[in-house]
Amino acid sequence: MRGRAVDDRCEERSAGMSTVEDRPTTATTGSPRKNGTERRWIGRSVPRKEDPKLLAGRATYVGDVTLPGMLHGAVLGSPHAHARIVSIDTSAAEAIPGVKAVLTGAQAAELVNPMPAFCAEPVPQTAIAIERVRYPGEAVAIVAATDRYIAEDACAAIRVEYEVLPAVVDPEAAMAPDATRIHETLDSNVAFHRVLDFGDVEGDLARAHTVVRTRARWHRMCASPMETAGAVASWNPFDKSMTVYSNSNFHNFLPWAFAGMLGVSTNRMRMIPCAVGGSFGSKHFITKVLAIAGALTKATGKPVQYLEDRVDNIAANDNVGCDRIYDAELALAEDGEMLGLTLKIVDDYGAYFQFAHGQHGNAMAQPTGPYRIGSLRYDVSCVLTNKVQQGFFRGAGADPGNFVLERLVDKASEVMGIDRAEIRRRNFIAPEQFPFKTPSGNVYDSGDYAAVLDRALELAGIDDWRAEQERLRAEGRYLGIGLATCQERTGYNASEWWFLYDNPPLPATSTPESVKMDVDAMGGVRVEVGCPLWGNSPETVVSQVVAEEFGIDPNDVSVTYADSTTGAMSAGPGGSRLTIMLSGATRGAARTIRDKMIRIAAHAMEIDPDDVECVDGTFRAKGVPGASMSMADIGMRAHLFFHSTPEDESSGLVAVHTYDHPYSTPPSADRTDMGAFYPMVSHACHIPIVEVDAETGVVTLRAYYAVNDCGTVMNPTLVEGQIVGGIVQGIGAALMEEYRYGEDGALDTPTFREYLMPSMHEVPEIVVEHLETPSPFTEYGVKGAGEGGRLVAPTAIASAVDDALKPFGVWVDELPMTPERVVDLVAGAHEGRP
Repeated sequence: MRGRAVDDRCEERSAGMSTVEDRPTTATTGSPRKNGTERRWIGRSVPRKEDPKLLAGRATYVGDVTLPGMLHGAVLGSPHAHARIVSIDTSAAEAIPGVKAVLTGAQAAELVNPMPAFCAEPVPQTAIAIERVRYPGEAVAIVAATDRYIAEDACAAIRVEYEVLPAVVDPEAAMAPDATRIHETLDSNVAFHRVLDFGDVEGDLARAHTVVRTRARWHRMCASPMETAGAVASWNPFDKSMTVYSNSNFHNFLPWAFAGMLGVSTNRMRMIPCAVGGSFGSKHFITKVLAIAGALTKATGKPVQYLEDRVDNIAANDNVGCDRIYDAELALAEDGEMLGLTLKIVDDYGAYFQFAHGQHGNAMAQPTGPYRIGSLRYDVSCVLTNKVQQGFFRGAGADPGNFVLERLVDKASEVMGIDRAEIRRRNFIAPEQFPFKTPSGNVYDSGDYAAVLDRALELAGIDDWRAEQERLRAEGRYLGIGLATCQERTGYNASEWWFLYDNPPLPATSTPESVKMDVDAMGGVRVEVGCPLWGNSPETVVSQVVAEEFGIDPNDVSVTYADSTTGAMSAGPGGSRLTIMLSGATRGAARTIRDKMIRIAAHAMEIDPDDVECVDGTFRAKGVPGASMSMADIGMRAHLFFHSTPEDESSGLVAVHTYDHPYSTPPSADRTDMGAFYPMVSHACHIPIVEVDAETGVVTLRAYYAVNDCGTVMNPTLVEGQIVGGIVQGIGAALMEEYRYGEDGALDTPTFREYLMPSMHEVPEIVVEHLETPSPFTEYGVKGAGEGGRLVAPTAIASAVDDALKPFGVWVDELPMTPERVVDLVAGAHEGRP
């Protein structure tokens, strides 16, 4: 076990719950806490330090990188979902002036290795297909030319002869023994299957008064980042080294995996981070992009920039969201107590199993949600089809789990005649039960879910909306009030990647975060982080923590980004972890340096170090007015006056601090306990108000209310931005965003004309409030908040549509709720269809 024991209670836990609505937005006064502590900067809406360069266009994206002699890459994708490559003629492309290299899959394989796969199953994947394509858009050839236009023209000149094979697009049909194999090396298209029981599942089903069931479908969607995945690779053939500029999230976490793929020694691989330009999880690895740029720079000896175009990004990116079919049951006692939950899942992974069952690691962190459900059966089949492979996308598999569980709770409310808010209250984990161990073994750190629910109901003014609902129904209009109370697991540990295996290929247990901090001779604080600028606020968070620890202004803190050769270990963003982990790493480094400065100041003032305090950036003798030293005084002494410092102190003021996961436990050998791996658990209640046109199926959001608890709020404005942005993505998941494939496997949503996303016209006013139950495991009691909006919004909106169409007997069990599906639901209810 690492971290505190499950039943420990740290001092911050006694702070209970508080609101942050009355906090001032400027940091001119302290921020009092119920436990008597006072913070000056943690909890303040400090302006984002990242914004000026982003708004002024001064951040460096991959598309901004220009190197001497740089070439540009382009990709020819397959028009077929499944086909053998009979022949490829590249002669016309090679003859075009300005073309420097044309590579087929076999040729690229001589320069770079297959992409890393984080699974035990033999499903190798190359960035450019060899002999066979397995999804529409899969690369069959790549080109490097003096500009992108020439490279694209060269791709159009390549002639490929295909033998089209049957495409498999239905994941349940793909499971049949006689289904066309996606990979001939596998015995079937089921790449992974496991059934796990926690607690007395059969006993709970048998003794239940009521068992509600649902069959639900969650369709895949993509991140659609502002800048697509990209890289600039520069190969040095003389010392066999490679420098790569990329917008990968993991440049400082898995450079060895990238080096192995690119055929470069790990100590000769340098990855330089660029502004990510939007990721939402989709740029963790971007191995296709890196392999394409790497192969082309090796072939030409010149730097090569490859940036996906929008069609490439939609059809063939590394990471699309999950695509699942659920058959689920919830067993309840007569009084509405939730007893047991069973989930049978068919998950469409697309053509490759590159990231294994990683999204089920996320889902297993919170399958029973905020409820005291005693038993759980988790039955998962990971199935291969002729679609682009699944990867990580904001929510990473926990989002459909929330949808299915909350749909079951709403159905139980309806069947048992218990108000939907009341049935939740009866089953919430109580505040005094935290830290709480779930049936699967994960631990929830803290919470007061009933208080969040009550405040959300009050904030939304439910009685007024019910009155409005009745008024509109009299006019033949259908208003609906949604409700969802969901978890956001935050701060992952690497064990989630492998714990479903009995014999994992790489049973990693470390997801650390590091910073390098120094105070210069003039007292200036500099911090170098190992994570990239991925769209969140690392500079702001680090600056707030430094300001809190030294009592200085956050604007006086300089924050920079390290590359893979200079930065300390960093697992980067993902799983709503960075505020948690950066806070821990920064606070650790700050306190190491602060303690040294205290010792130097004490030596200079000839007093005991215990009698020195740091206040407002000044180190002063307690109770002795005027006896003090500034940070510049101590910085100068530490850097240039060695003989004036304590005898056992070295020169300088620098610290590298690595912060490991604050609380984790390993799974049991028999997998009856999956261990604690995602224990910082945020919670939210969302209440959307919708109006549904029953004839056209159009859903209009009228209002949206969200109450969120992510522990101690580091910066209310930043958290609100994350929540609102996540809700907007959740609106897309609920109403419009979906990959659609034809029977022949063709992608029917290849552009933004077919793949729809929410705009400002679909987003109502969103009212957000925060409540706080500090985590007992983390520095300052913070939890993550990066995915919470999206993890709750889709099911909350589904609940609202149900409520609106209750007169028709509609039950929403498939997302997104496109107009066509809503009309079909209404028609089906009229016809008595299930």
